[in-house]
Amino acid sequence: MDELLHFLLTEAPEPAPLDSLEAWWRRHLALALRFASPVDVAFAGGFTADRLGYAFASGYHSAVRALLPGLPREQRYALCATESGGGHPSAMTTRLTAAGRLTGDKTFVTLGSLADVLLVVATEGQDERGRNRLRLVRVDARRPGVSLSALPPPPFIPEVPHAQVRLEDVALEPGDVLPGDGYARFLKPFRTVEDCHVFAAVLGWLVQVARRSDWPDAAREGLLALGVTLRGLAALNPASPGTHLALGGALDLVRERLDTWEPLWERVDVTTRERWERDRALLRVAGKVRELRRESARGAFGREA
Repeated sequence: MDELLHFLLTEAPEPAPLDSLEAWWRRHLALALRFASPVDVAFAGGFTADRLGYAFASGYHSAVRALLPGLPREQRYALCATESGGGHPSAMTTRLTAAGRLTGDKTFVTLGSLADVLLVVATEGQDERGRNRLRLVRVDARRPGVSLSALPPPPFIPEVPHAQVRLEDVALEPGDVLPGDGYARFLKPFRTVEDCHVFAAVLGWLVQVARRSDWPDAAREGLLALGVTLRGLAALNPASPGTHLALGGALDLVRERLDTWEPLWERVDVTTRERWERDRALLRVAGKVRELRRESARGAFGREA
């Protein structure tokens, strides 16, 4: 923690411009080799980003590595879950056969066009209760049978690409199918892991903006305090209802503080301020999913949602 705080407080707060996703990756990789913890990489990646989109990219990629800590830092990853029917386990039709072949389509893959390795949620069939039995499969993005199609840029954080992925009878190799239930072990906790790491990256970026725009000490220190909170939450069990309640409270505090500090954006340069107005919608993405998770967590402790 001391190393990260020292970085956020002493590193020059004027990031060199990033003109491409490849430039972002080179900077992110340097930080991934410097900091041991993925959540620290998310903070540092946010701090060194010249815009919120690249901060998000560092948070998302760090979340994937936090979910699968054995992944080499030097490779680029994308989690492939969403299909035409959505991201619910029952919507998964991408098929993993007993012969080790993978077939299906994923409709919305963040950083898909950049990825070296795709992490694909697939079904082995249904259990005795009619539920999908899911597995997570690691696939080289250049393997025969894998094709990616870029999607149009979204209205916010347009620098972050999304892709459709088609898998046509892709042959798997030993070790490609990861052990554990694909939903309980990977897909379900990723929603919490992603929130912790993406909001850590956002806070890192805001610390940088606050320092170079001469925000008051109280605002800068408040951002650091929120960051320490998110870092602590990232270390907890992402499947725990207690973690979900604490994370919900922490994100409420982030939103409340941002509302309080709204007048301070007048001190920020025009380009950064205009990008913030465009990109801040990112903070509302998956809001309904978060509330459902929170309601479920309250129920686990005998409280009405």
